[in-house]
Amino acid sequence: MNAPLVLLDSASLWFRSFHALPESLTAPDGTPVNAVRGFVDTVSRIVSDRRPGRLVCCLDADWRPEFRVRALPSYKAHRVAEEAPHEGTEPGAAESVPDTLTPQVPIILDVLAAAGLATAEAAGFEADDVIGTLAAREDRDPVEIVTGDRDLFQTVRTEPTSVVVLYVGRGWLKRDRIGPAELAAKYGIPEEGAGSAYAEMAMLRGDPSDGLPGVPGIGEKTAARLITGFGSLAALRKAAEEGSAGIPARARAALLGSADYLDVAPTVVRVALDAPISGSDSDLVPTRPADPARLAELGERWGLGGSLGRLTHALGAADR
Repeated sequence: MNAPLVLLDSASLWFRSFHALPESLTAPDGTPVNAVRGFVDTVSRIVSDRRPGRLVCCLDADWRPEFRVRALPSYKAHRVAEEAPHEGTEPGAAESVPDTLTPQVPIILDVLAAAGLATAEAAGFEADDVIGTLAAREDRDPVEIVTGDRDLFQTVRTEPTSVVVLYVGRGWLKRDRIGPAELAAKYGIPEEGAGSAYAEMAMLRGDPSDGLPGVPGIGEKTAARLITGFGSLAALRKAAEEGSAGIPARARAALLGSADYLDVAPTVVRVALDAPISGSDSDLVPTRPADPARLAELGERWGLGGSLGRLTHALGAADR
């Protein structure tokens, strides 16, 4: 089997690192570097454990894209920074991020560049869309997506190459491998087309953390049962319009009453498969840092010597 292409949901990982490690981890000048150290150590473990031939750190060029907000104004609206003006609910407004995390992101990007690890983004799109597009394009190597975001469960597949999610909701060491079979078993949806079924189930269920209202009265189990029973959201909606006896009266009324939301939900929930990606020229995992002098400089300035040493060792030790 070919070495995997590993796609990192970078912001998900550095947010998790920021909250998992104390802010008392600081650089010589007192700047907190807990997210930097946690993120770099996580990447080192991923390289050591998964031995990818290629790896891409996927980034948010726009955490709240205009096309999604235009379809559903409530999309991530509650995450807009409190200090932003009322107009800040428009696309492009600053996301509410801890003050001590924001300065650490450029340091992480500097480390990735010096190490020679690829980054990618797409103007007007989220990291999820970058991941979805890169996974959809891949026709050679198995794909492993590392994330703490269940939204990316929709990307799993078996052909033409496998795509699985390594879900790190409980950390890398307790990660869950989610492919079509695991997704089907976990949510009671068909294994064939499990990724698409999960996305449509999520549309019905909704997600308060993303500002998705869902269909009132339809929770996860009912959503899974309806999508499984009717095969697709489109078929379910048609059956509701035709008064199918297979849909409970209350659920049918809710579906009909949520028509406007269901019209736009696919645009909001589904990851893009054709995002205009830009980034590093090569996604090959290097066997040594691209710029050792720069990496050493960053290590000294930010007090990252141990973490960068582990990353350098992981790159050199990985058997590709």
